[in-house]
Amino acid sequence: MLLEALRADARLAEWLRDLESEGAPRGEAVLPDAAELPDVLLDLTVAHEHINELVALRDELAADPETMALLSRCVARFVRDMGEIGKGWEPPAFPASTGALGRCFHVYVFIAALPYVRAYHRERGVPEDVSRRTLADLGRHVAVHHRRLGTPGLLFPWWIALHFHGELFQLGRLQFQRARLGQRTGRAVAAAGLDLGPGDPCLSLHITDFRGPLSPSACDRSLALAREFFARHYPDERHDVAVCHSWLLDTQLKRYLPAESNIIRFQDRFELVYQNQTPDDGVPVGFVFGDPELAVEELPRRNSVERAVGDHLRAGGHWYGGQGWFAL
Repeated sequence: MLLEALRADARLAEWLRDLESEGAPRGEAVLPDAAELPDVLLDLTVAHEHINELVALRDELAADPETMALLSRCVARFVRDMGEIGKGWEPPAFPASTGALGRCFHVYVFIAALPYVRAYHRERGVPEDVSRRTLADLGRHVAVHHRRLGTPGLLFPWWIALHFHGELFQLGRLQFQRARLGQRTGRAVAAAGLDLGPGDPCLSLHITDFRGPLSPSACDRSLALAREFFARHYPDERHDVAVCHSWLLDTQLKRYLPAESNIIRFQDRFELVYQNQTPDDGVPVGFVFGDPELAVEELPRRNSVERAVGDHLRAGGHWYGGQGWFAL
């Protein structure tokens, strides 16, 4: 049983206790029935090859009252403070010991939360196409799990929580997260003469895979969409600055990629605030090659980015995340 496996893990047992300490939810979570669920999954761009397994697991979940009670608690906690920056819920990934239902459990949490998310989007006047493409990132992350592990599931359920909590939107090539300036970036923005500082609103840019080239024209279009979208649907917030924290801002990439490459032109948009001091080699390996655990000596060299990431590691180097900003 799922609950038994969770209680056997000390970290997750504590998480369960914290969740239960908030009291029983006001209502039960409602899942689409087995006939409706395939259409819901397809609308969220979950691949056809996973539909049968997810429908079967849905029936297993629904037949267990204790696990359904956990689902209701998760949904109630998740939709609380809908749309509030930084007040969302970060559900933990479940270990392999929880089996197929454990690796897919959060998919059902997000599906059960859909009515609340869509109601929030309607309240804010979010266009249907933006809502659809934002929530469709669930299917993309199921694909990421499948690419890495060969099964449906979610590697990072806490990340999808941003989409379903009204904090992040897909606008063209880029994703934009409603966020607040941190201490170092806020001080850098203030030092540049902008009337902003730590704690003030900003838009955090995220670059997804499976979305085509990161071309300057695609980025320009996304930024134009973002300026219009947030001014219209979040007029009470001031979004004058974009920030990004990514391995794509590691300045070492300029040793390997030409100045006219998409990645370097993306880098050049930003004023770099700082570079992390702790290596994080698994992030670029995971994004570029699909699996952060791949052996460095076996990384392919099929294009300039693969050669840059792999050759640098094979030479004994490391990759570091960078933080930058630019004015919108």
